[in-house]
Amino acid sequence: MDTGRAAHSAGEAIPGPVAGGDRTFPAERTDPVPFTPDTLLWDMAGDIRVLLYLPAALVLQVAHPAVGAGVDEHSVFRTDPWGRARRSLDSLQLWVYGGDGAVEEGRRLRRLHRDIKGTDTRGRAYHALNPAPYAWVHATGFPVFLRAAEYLFHPFDEAGERRLHAEARRLGRILGIREHDMPGSVEEFWTYFDTVVHDELERTVIVEELLDPRRSVPPPDGAAAVLRLLWPVLRPALLRLQVFVTKGLLPPVARERLDVPWTPRDERRLRLLGRVVRTVVPRLPERLRYLPAAHAARRAARA
Repeated sequence: MDTGRAAHSAGEAIPGPVAGGDRTFPAERTDPVPFTPDTLLWDMAGDIRVLLYLPAALVLQVAHPAVGAGVDEHSVFRTDPWGRARRSLDSLQLWVYGGDGAVEEGRRLRRLHRDIKGTDTRGRAYHALNPAPYAWVHATGFPVFLRAAEYLFHPFDEAGERRLHAEARRLGRILGIREHDMPGSVEEFWTYFDTVVHDELERTVIVEELLDPRRSVPPPDGAAAVLRLLWPVLRPALLRLQVFVTKGLLPPVARERLDVPWTPRDERRLRLLGRVVRTVVPRLPERLRYLPAAHAARRAARA
């Protein structure tokens, strides 16, 4: 099964929100529209399972030489891993649950990246806001959402995949990505994705670090004394689990490109873990199943 690729002819008509249009000239700008409770991302992006699948998107992002170099040279993820992760997660929650504040968060991120520039591993000058790498960071979400749905939620059918792609483009507008820098249809997306994977991605130093279960990670900020005491025992097991799930949720073509080993036994273990997660998480109370921003937004929407 080719996970995450719609099975249909390329000539099939696509609903308006995902139409590709004329690719020669930039598409007419569409104003960002905040997400609402009737969207797929409203249910997925704030679910605690996001903690399991977001690292796979991050690996795809930093496998791009420009993105990897920017993170290597400018990010504080080594010195402040928990703070950096918290800020990234808070930003993601704003994109989906922030209402009108989502657009301002997109603007803030662009301002934050204005001065991030340098030279990548291939000797090419990069800037964080160059259209290609900036669009790639956004594009990694769609295939990882599909992989997460297959293993941790429930797989999308063809209609669901198209709907998710339309919502991914909607998210791109919130982040300030131009229409013509985002694939216009699911078919266009997979052509674009395969091209970037084969022509651009590499096993950067950041990929190596993120896939190393032996890396040094301090206990969470503000952790209780007992957690700090037990952290040397807990850390290896937690990192092995995180790296295992991250490898499993990478699209197979990316695993192959990045030389990430994955065996049939690994696949069986991941599917078993997925069945457990799919059974347990939906039965949790909403305040435990959703991150705080998502929980608050869902309560406000019902009210």
